[in-house]
Parts: sequence; C-alpha cells; structure tokens
Amino acid sequence: MQLPIFPSTTKLINSSVGIFEKDDFVYYLHNGSPIHCHDKNDLNSYRYITADLIVSGLCRPSEIAKAIGVSNRNIQRYAKALREKGASWFFNREENRGRAHKITGEVLKDAQQMIDDFYSVGDVARLLGVTEGALRYHIKKGNIKKKWKL
Repeated sequence: MQLPIFPSTTKLINSSVGIFEKDDFVYYLHNGSPIHCHDKNDLNSYRYITADLIVSGLCRPSEIAKAIGVSNRNIQRYAKALREKGASWFFNREENRGRAHKITGEVLKDAQQMIDDFYSVGDVARLLGVTEGALRYHIKKGNIKKKWKL
C-alpha cells in the first residue's frame, strides 16, 4: 500500500487525488505521484485531464468542481465528451464560439449587394433568412458597408 504523500501546496480533490501549480504548470497527483501535467493556460488539456480523472474513476465531477471552483455541469460535459467523442476531440475540434453560423462569406456578399441596391436591412434579412439584428451587427462592425441615398 502506498501512503498518499502530497506536497504542501497541493489542493486535494479527494483523499487520493490532488492538484498543484508550479512554474506555470498544473500537476495532477494520485497518491502523491504525478499522473497529468499541463501549462496553466492550456484550456484544452485542462478539459481533457479533468474528464479523464472522472472517466478513470479517480474522482467525481462534484469533487473537481468544488476543489477548482468551476461549474459542476462543465466538468460533467467534459467527461461526457471524452466518453462519446474520445480524447482527440479535445485537441482537434474547431472553435466556433464568437462566429456567426448563418452569415458566412457568401451571405455577406449577397447582403452587401442588396444593401448596395438600397434594399432595407429588414428586407435583406427576410430574403436571406437571417435576423435583422445579425445584419445590423455586421453593419456596425464594418463587414457590410451601408450606402446612403443622396
């Protein structure tokens, strides 16, 4: 039997798993032995490792959430993604957040042509099947230039 001996700066997740930070790296320990390590700014590795701790049965989502101070639901989502999509999903997925999924390059081009032809923003939105707010956002951002009648 191995005694769980942890460094003094270790934050315990449960009686056998701990986490600590040293030199911009985060270390995960099981009974005092390192099992995972990642750069403290590497979000994908963090997500994978927390999911792996759960899937491997070393701790529960609520224990990690409480120790790290994050949402229990997020930790559960990471574990579900690992079970269903595998480890490669954490490192090879396309980041979609902050992107308009309906207003792509082709739709922007069509919207710009219609705006140039003096269609109203509401009419353009209705004809292209997007929201008026999304078009106004792109106009405000400068992706679509609005011409003014003289």
